[in-house]
Amino acid sequence: MGERNSEINAAEYNTKVERESERELVVTRNFNGPAHIVFDAWTKAELFKRWWVPKSFGISLLSCEVDARTGGSYRLVFRHPSSGEPVSFFGRYLEVVPHSRVVWTNEEGGEGGAVTTVTFEERGGETLVVMRDLYPSKQALDDAIASGSTSGTCEQFEQLDQLLATEEMSALS
Repeated sequence: MGERNSEINAAEYNTKVERESERELVVTRNFNGPAHIVFDAWTKAELFKRWWVPKSFGISLLSCEVDARTGGSYRLVFRHPSSGEPVSFFGRYLEVVPHSRVVWTNEEGGEGGAVTTVTFEERGGETLVVMRDLYPSKQALDDAIASGSTSGTCEQFEQLDQLLATEEMSALS
């Protein structure tokens, strides 16, 4: 991932992860479902907590607070598998446009935290999701990749796809 514009194509997950610039990582994937359902899976805690944590990481989600509105906040608390200690991820929603766009901060990283922008574009019953993480510096993105904090995205998106395929979610269409 050290090269500019390097790409990871996770064919098994139909997810594309690309380092678009020195500071930006972009993930794209089409989901089977209308934008309002996919958007709800990102903005409603009861749905978000069902797909966000990559199962292979062995991490337990202890709490999930989501106030997905412009000016709102989120806080996720996990139990780290090796230490057993709780780890928090939190930030603020800078912009929430129903069914089309969500922008939030990742404040647990301090000044090294990214700003994440997710867009939802419906196309014939499917939704193209584009997630952009903009880091404050090249070093901050390099550190995130080296630490593995970006490595679960393909699995997360696969879990979201599985959630969207459930009868419960299909009924909401």
